[in-house]
Amino acid sequence: MTVAAAVLAAGRGSRLETQTPKPLTLLDGRPLVAWALDAPRAAQLSPVLLVVGRARRAVGRNAPSDVDVVRARRWRQGIAHSLRAALAALADTASDAVCVGLADQPLVGPDAYRRLARAHEQGARLAVATYRGQRANPVLLDRSLWPAAAQLRGDVGARALMGAHDVVDVDCTGTGDPSDVDTLDDLRALEGRTR
Repeated sequence: MTVAAAVLAAGRGSRLETQTPKPLTLLDGRPLVAWALDAPRAAQLSPVLLVVGRARRAVGRNAPSDVDVVRARRWRQGIAHSLRAALAALADTASDAVCVGLADQPLVGPDAYRRLARAHEQGARLAVATYRGQRANPVLLDRSLWPAAAQLRGDVGARALMGAHDVVDVDCTGTGDPSDVDTLDDLRALEGRTR
């Protein structure tokens, strides 16, 4: 089975209150998006997509050569449109599933992606990483669920499917930190955790 990964980095990130697009905000000298791409690449998922929107060229320049950059043209309409762009880009690939992560969660570890891929091998169609019992990211979507995900609109992601489909919770405690960077305080807190 082939599991792809998509890191969503298209949004506005307005709560961060900086002029710098959120994916380009530095954490210990590296852009958040670079950190976020480390995990699926290290987990050897393929292909790995980076979905860009706001400041797409600048954000896309942070993608290594083994990452495919996908443009979400309607990124202003919410995260669902970034997810749809990723699924459209994967439609003609051999991918059986995709693990979806977010660029503003830079310390999610590769083992979270590996564990979700393993859950898919064991039959999971919709799986979510949990940390100390709390659902977070990444989220895995089997190809059979892509049509339903493509119908989502607005600022909702794959979680919107969880009420209608069986979900496998995959314990990823200790594999990394799923905290997201929404504010400068969040960024400062993560800086303390990278040292």
